[in-house]
This record gives sequence, structure tokens and C-alpha cells, in this order.
Amino acid sequence: MVGVEIWHNPRCSKSRAAKSALAENAPEHTERRYLDNPPTEAELAEVLVKLGKEPWEITRLKEPLAKELGLADRPRDRDDWIAVLAANPVLIERPIVITDDGRAYLARTPEAVQEALG
Repeated sequence: MVGVEIWHNPRCSKSRAAKSALAENAPEHTERRYLDNPPTEAELAEVLVKLGKEPWEITRLKEPLAKELGLADRPRDRDDWIAVLAANPVLIERPIVITDDGRAYLARTPEAVQEALG
């Protein structure tokens, strides 16, 4: 079994469901409460590559802060968006499951969690 890390927010039901699935199927996983221990810009850039996504694709645009920052109309500059997410981790969609073999998943469904564990 590969090593697994979850970027977790215990207040989010989808994140709790993913964490529970990991507890059952990958008991040795690592939990990162990313609101308390935010990822750096470099870590975000690396995870985005593993996800195959751009930063605006993992941004919670319905968050009040996103609206306050005008993110919906912000130019799609990758480095700028990564900096915004690093400075405001509440805007990062969750949970994100990262495996030590170079994969990452936005694990918002049970199927995505199973794929991460597969």
C-alpha cells in the first residue's frame, strides 16, 4: 500500500467522509489540517500538477472571501491564484488525497477516495 496524506477540514462533511474511508482502508494515512497548517505556494503548485488542475479549478468560489476578493472575475494567472490560495487556505476545495507515488485526487466522492486507494 502506498502512503497517503489527506488535506482535511473536520468541519466539512465530504472531508469527514473521506477521512473515515481512509481510516478504514489506509489506517496509516497522514492527516493535514490544512487550515491550521496551510500548504506553501510550492506545495500547492506540486499538488496541482498531481491533480492535473489549475488553481481556479480547486478554488471555493462560493466562499464569502472569494467574492470579497473578486476571484470570479480575476485574470487566470496561475502564480497569482496559487499565491491567493496559499494566503487563504479556506478557499482550497477539500478534501485532497495525495499518494506518495505521485498521484492526487479531489476526494469529494467515495469513488474518488477508492480510486486514490486503488
